[in-house]
Amino acid sequence: MNIHEYQAKALLKSYGAPVAAGVAIFKAEEAEAAAKQLPGPVYVVKSQIHAGGRGKGKFKELAPDAKGGVRVVKTIEEVVTNAKEMLGNTLVTKQTGPAGKQVNRLYIEDGASIARELYLSILVDRSVGRVAFVVSTEGGMDIETVAEETPEKIVTVAIDPDAGVTAEDSARLSDALELEGVARGQASMLFPLLYKAFIEKDMSLLEINPLVVLTDGNIRVLDAKLSIDGNAMFRHPELLELRDLTEEDDKEIEASKYDLAYVALDGNIGCMVNGAGLAMATMDIIKLYGAEPANFLDVGGGASKEKVTAAFKIITADPAVKGILVNIFGGIMKCDVIAEGVLAAVTEVGLKVPLVVRLEGTNVELGKKIISESGLNVIPADNLDDAAQKIVAAVKGS
Repeated sequence: MNIHEYQAKALLKSYGAPVAAGVAIFKAEEAEAAAKQLPGPVYVVKSQIHAGGRGKGKFKELAPDAKGGVRVVKTIEEVVTNAKEMLGNTLVTKQTGPAGKQVNRLYIEDGASIARELYLSILVDRSVGRVAFVVSTEGGMDIETVAEETPEKIVTVAIDPDAGVTAEDSARLSDALELEGVARGQASMLFPLLYKAFIEKDMSLLEINPLVVLTDGNIRVLDAKLSIDGNAMFRHPELLELRDLTEEDDKEIEASKYDLAYVALDGNIGCMVNGAGLAMATMDIIKLYGAEPANFLDVGGGASKEKVTAAFKIITADPAVKGILVNIFGGIMKCDVIAEGVLAAVTEVGLKVPLVVRLEGTNVELGKKIISESGLNVIPADNLDDAAQKIVAAVKGS
């Protein structure tokens, strides 16, 4: 689960991280009062969407030369003017795709006198099986660009889970960021508290870009991107309250109600599969034969008829879907349950696109019998390769 920048900063501040004063607003009429709560004389008006690259983004409804989604202004009047212009409009960035995201919240923050911009993130480094810091002196830039053009400027420090962030770890990170004096001392305190927040809140990513050194030598968390492991949300009801459903795909929201692993994609072939590995293989082979999957959908190993029905309805609710591939290898999941779920869903919502079904495993003959006797226009498949070729051909009208 992702949360907004202002929410992430509030969480980090509760752990002791240095963040600027700021106020979140939801209506343009709140902008003046919000700005008056800040020291000034410089203010930053920040769009709050779940996507990076806001500063370089463009609003669909505004002129091409209009400012982006993060604006630095010097008067309260300018705060109000920019708030009116930004709220309710659609911001397009590299990470939103061409559709963009509507800006429903702004964060009015006190300005900063910046001497240096640095990059810092914490993530799970699967190559070593530990949580690791990733830092660079090239803050404010896309880390992917830095990795491509100057990879030597990125330093990774894996943390021993038994020891936590040690003095040696802090020294390595400070050296990599070329910190000295006051900033170095503050960083030595910042690194452990960020790690503590990451572990205690079950984060999957904490990115601070940029972490800045101010002209007075102090450091500040100028931006914060935070993702929490969805599988750990039961431990954090207080964080679940921060969820912004307007930032999520409606189909993914519906899938979460049934504990379905669903991710919307840009293709036109809907997939219903059991098991994440098989789902990935199914998407890969669809691409191999020249088409694109419309979703990742794993119904799990022990799905009920109701769960399968819900999954099928979610797939058919996507107007981009021009064909559906059901690929089930029955172990714990029984093929007859899948067949009954598909029939129930088709009966309820109808079947307007080609449907290819490949069943194998537990109760496979019963599952095939249920579908064959249903009267549905279903295309049977013998194996995954056969299924992929048939659904791609059906969608292309062959």
